[in-house]
Amino acid sequence: MVALAIDGHKSSGQDVRSANVQAVLAIFNVIKTSLGPLGLDKMLVDEIGEITITNDGATILQTLEVEHPAAKVLVELSQLQDAEVGDGTTSVVLMAAELLKRGNELVKEKIHPTVVISGYRTAMKEAIKYVSQNISLKLTDENRLELARSVIHTTLSSKLIGSDGDFFC
Repeated sequence: MVALAIDGHKSSGQDVRSANVQAVLAIFNVIKTSLGPLGLDKMLVDEIGEITITNDGATILQTLEVEHPAAKVLVELSQLQDAEVGDGTTSVVLMAAELLKRGNELVKEKIHPTVVISGYRTAMKEAIKYVSQNISLKLTDENRLELARSVIHTTLSSKLIGSDGDFFC
């Protein structure tokens, strides 16, 4: 720690990384139980006493008063995911938090952060390649209606419609 002339302190190194990971894991622990179809509801009370009950990760994160810079990044990540995709806000935050936690463990084992980042980039490229080659389906004139029905059914079943997905599809 280096003393600054304006009565401040500059911190760096593993202590700062660990503090950032701890802040991120606090957010992780708040929303992890809300994930999935059996996710638990959270009762949120704002400063004027208004109560909101939800298991939506985006709503939970918007309601939290987050001050730590690393934790704020997760809240912003959730907002970006919601704006771009409209779903997956909890999943993206949980995945980012887990990647940070695991990366910090690797750095503690004396693996340089740039090596960890490089490994994550390689893993991302391999995951994209795997999805492209093994999971994605090519859209043709023959399967267009069937694939559209499948996508619509999946989308409707995951949100409000639930068991009535077949009817609405």
